[in-house]
Amino acid sequence: MKILVTGGTGYIGSHTVLSLQEAGHDVVVIDNLANSSSESLQRVAGLTGKQAAFHHTDLLDEPAVDAVFGQHDIDAVIHFAGLKAVGESVHEPVKYYYNNLVGTLNLIRAMDRHGVRSIVFSSSATVYGAHNAVPYVEKMEIGATNPYGRTKEQIEDILSDLGAADSRWNIALLRYFNPVGAHPSGRIGEDPQGIPNNLVPFIAQVAVGRREKLMVFGGDYDTPDGTCLRDYIHVVDLAEGHVAALNHIAGKAGVYRWNLGSGTGSSVLEVLRSFEKALGTSIPYEITGRRPGDLPAFWADATSAMADLSWSTTRSLDQMCEDHWRWQKNNPNGYAG
Repeated sequence: MKILVTGGTGYIGSHTVLSLQEAGHDVVVIDNLANSSSESLQRVAGLTGKQAAFHHTDLLDEPAVDAVFGQHDIDAVIHFAGLKAVGESVHEPVKYYYNNLVGTLNLIRAMDRHGVRSIVFSSSATVYGAHNAVPYVEKMEIGATNPYGRTKEQIEDILSDLGAADSRWNIALLRYFNPVGAHPSGRIGEDPQGIPNNLVPFIAQVAVGRREKLMVFGGDYDTPDGTCLRDYIHVVDLAEGHVAALNHIAGKAGVYRWNLGSGTGSSVLEVLRSFEKALGTSIPYEITGRRPGDLPAFWADATSAMADLSWSTTRSLDQMCEDHWRWQKNNPNGYAG
């Protein structure tokens, strides 16, 4: 199949492009490069021997999006593109609602005009909110607590309503947890712009000398070591989950929801120790006050993905940290060189 990947130069997107090509698919990428580099696709091509067609296009430009569909015979879409920083979304909610919702509406309108009605959407565990008990199960009532999460929730609503109204659509909503790691080659990985918002890339930048120390927000939670528990998933496992979902919904009308996670929680200090093992030395850190909005613990119930997609995580936390460190060590300044 020929698959359009929006946001395909980003961290998860580029790994998914690689997995799609390894599975024999042709790939077309749309990305506005707001928080990524097209260098990632050049490196993917070096690993797979296949060059994805790339369009430097913003989903907010509906005529340009339509032109991409007119140029390529697209069979299905995997939709990653969107703003994703929780903190920024709190301070600039209108920016997030406009970009993420309007961009998605432009995309699905273009899909419909060109008869492409199969989509895998990159949702998030943030849609579960603060009211649900762990582990999170797909049947739970969702309720995100920040504008970023609410854009994911609202896009899920849009796609669910679309699937209910038009039986020609095949829709997968993938709620995933905390992707970390990198391709084992060390050629592609996470390259956040500015100060990283997530734990592992911040640890990696401390390890490579770009940051002074790790700040651990809260050491007094009701968890085994007092620090927050999260469900970490290797980005390659996550990419393979997208390919499995794409294959599952092919020709199957309806709306499907799956958690993609390991099904276990690891604490901040556990992740730090695992990264230190990969590094071979200690990493400076300081435990400070809790960060507003952080939950003590959450992780996935991923049994539905295993049952429906024959998919589960296969890579350990140690492997995630080893692969992430290999990427950061080989690329101390990311794709910028």
